[in-house]
Amino acid sequence: MKTTMSSKGQIVLPAQLRHDDHLKAGDEFEIERLDAGEYRLVRRRAIPNHGLVDWLLACPEKGFFVPIESESTDDL
Repeated sequence: MKTTMSSKGQIVLPAQLRHDDHLKAGDEFEIERLDAGEYRLVRRRAIPNHGLVDWLLACPEKGFFVPIESESTDDL
């Protein structure tokens, strides 16, 4: 497939790739320069439950979620 870089340096992934890989706006990628003119683009996967604690702490019903302290597994 072919794509073109815009004057702002943006590259659009073709619609077929976005559809096949279930890509959506806001997805993050890492780009690595392999050599002059050669690059590798890798989709960064979101960390499961990332931001869950912040979301729970923002719950409108105060006291719904209270973080608890726990022991380190290093001591086990």
